[in-house]
Parts: sequence; C-alpha cells; structure tokens
Amino acid sequence: MATSDFVLGGLASVGATFFTNPIEVVKTRIQLQGELAARGSYVEPYKGIVQAFVTVAKNDGMSGLQKGLAPALFFQFIINSFRLSIYSSAVEKRWMHNKNGEVSYGLGLMWGAIGGVVGSYCSSPFFLVKTQQQSQAAKQIAVGYQHTHTSMTDALRQIYIKNGIPGLWRGSVAALPRAALGSGAQIATFGKTKALLIEHDLVTQPTLNSFCAGLIAGSIMSVAITPPDVITTRLYNQGVDAEGRGLLYKGWLDCFVKILRSEGVYGMYKGFWANYLRIAPHSTLVLLFFDELIATREKYGLHY
Repeated sequence: MATSDFVLGGLASVGATFFTNPIEVVKTRIQLQGELAARGSYVEPYKGIVQAFVTVAKNDGMSGLQKGLAPALFFQFIINSFRLSIYSSAVEKRWMHNKNGEVSYGLGLMWGAIGGVVGSYCSSPFFLVKTQQQSQAAKQIAVGYQHTHTSMTDALRQIYIKNGIPGLWRGSVAALPRAALGSGAQIATFGKTKALLIEHDLVTQPTLNSFCAGLIAGSIMSVAITPPDVITTRLYNQGVDAEGRGLLYKGWLDCFVKILRSEGVYGMYKGFWANYLRIAPHSTLVLLFFDELIATREKYGLHY
C-alpha cells in the first residue's frame, strides 16, 4: 500500500466534507428526533430537509449548519485513507479481478468492507464526537441526549477524563456493520460500474467516468447504510452512566430491537433522504477527487 494512496484518499474526503457536513447535521437531528417513541406521538422540530435547514439556521445560526465539522474532517480523512488506499492496492494488484480478468463485484464487496471496517475502528473517536456535537442544539429544537462540548478537543478531553480510552472507542464495534455494508457497497459498485461504462463505450472519458460511477455507487451506498447509520447515531449520542454504560442501549442488537419495537421499520430509515443527499454527492466527490489525485500523481511521477 503506497503512502501516497493513504494520503490522497484522506485529502479527497476532506474536500468533499466541507460541502456535505451541513446535510450531515440535518440527518443526525432527524435520526434522533422521536427516539424510541411511536410515530406521531412526539413533536417534530424537523419536518423535512429544507425545513430542517431553515430551522437549524434560524435557531443555531448559520454556523450551526457546520457543527461537528472539525471531528468530521478528522473522521473522513482517517476512514477514507484506509478505505481508498486498500481499494487502490486491491485494484493495482488485481485482487478485485476474477479468473477472466474482469472486476468482480463480490471481491469488491469484500475489499470495500475490509477497508471500511479498519478505517471505521481507527476513526471511531472522531465519529463519536462528531455525532455528539452535531446533535447539540438550541433548547427549543433539541433532540436526543444533549452533550455540553464546547469544541472537539474539549469533547475528547471530557470523554477521556470520564471514561478513559475505552470511552473514546465506545460504540466502535457496533459501528463496524455500518462501515462494512456502506463501504463494501460503495467500493464494489464504483469499481464494477467504472469497468462496465468503459466496456460498453457508455462513458469513457476518465473524469466523467469516475463522476458517473461515483454517483451510482453513492446511491447504492445510501440504501445499504441508512439502518445501521441510525443505530450508530443513537449509540454514539446516548448518555452514559459513571461506569460508561449507555443509558438507553446496551449495544447494537439491543438498539436494533428497541427501535423496531418502538418506532417500527420507519424508525430504521429515519433521515433516509438527508442521508441520500449527503452520501450521493459526497461519494461522487470523494471518488472523483481520489481518481483525479491519483491521475495527477501518475502524470508527475509523485510516487512515495
């Protein structure tokens, strides 16, 4: 795995995150409203994506739409450094190709999942802080457990003082299914779609090929990732007791069962459209930026 692939994967995601973080804030709030309450039995401060944007801006200010940006940048840099560098290595070494020399969707799923799991675990503390900061809101529009972090460093310090290193990685194992499903679907679809578009002479121009494949990959990823994303958001945002145990959920399975019992299947897909509007452009931009950065490296021979 080239060091440059690792760095370029991270840089590609950082560029995309500046554009998509406001949608992530809205998605997080929608996923947390009506937590463990039957549909129609609670007040909904966020009634749709556009209305949610206006509500956040009106009550938290325009800066509220970029809450959690710092940990989001760290999270995206770390997870995509692993995901995209592992993907790039798998393509270069032809680990994603079958015996006929074609890109295999199944092998793409496997390598995408491996990259997602490794990156997710290593970046977990930043996803934890990002979720908690994005949920912090003015009292009149607050949903979910409200933390009192003043910054990313303050959050990391508070969590470490209260629960130590294990507290920083709380929920990390439960987040792995989200990473495996989302990353596997994205990477496999991206690689296979790129190959098919070229094979059938549909989109052969490199930049446009990467753009189209990234858009399709992001669409598939949003369908696969929303239920585990809801679970991960709930687990990371919940309050904990003095022993570091969650106040609402014991773990991934407990959270899954409680959401289904209280909120039904609808609860598992809360924030789907916000998720789609975030993931589709984010995936497109990340994969496009990564391919363009790789092309630039190859053009100028910047291997290290």
